[in-house]
Amino acid sequence: MVNKILFDASTVLVLLQQEPGADRVFAKLAEAAINTVNLAEVVTKLTEAGMSEMTIQKMLIPLNLTIIPFTDLMAYEAGRLRPLTRAMGLSLGDRACLATARVLDIPVLTADRIWLQAAVGVQVECIR
Repeated sequence: MVNKILFDASTVLVLLQQEPGADRVFAKLAEAAINTVNLAEVVTKLTEAGMSEMTIQKMLIPLNLTIIPFTDLMAYEAGRLRPLTRAMGLSLGDRACLATARVLDIPVLTADRIWLQAAVGVQVECIR
């Protein structure tokens, strides 16, 4: 696999909205992937902000992120992560990202500092 890091939804949104930490995300863009669940989260947030499908695609396609299908193995892994992450308040999307990273054995890049406390066998890098 050429992808060396998995982006969560918050990471992509930070980049698109040029928030603090966007430079760190941009630096990893060439080696990054996102899973289909987290891609759906990004599209949801941009849609809620009033963007059209065409505008969203014009923003996302140039990022050239590898899109990783969320498999049944990843789904089971995300479910098993619930007891380990419940106290942290991680969402299904958060656990989907961590599960994908566990299955693929690659680190995750996130804007959510709480993930640094997740002892789930995944290397977590926080952009801010």
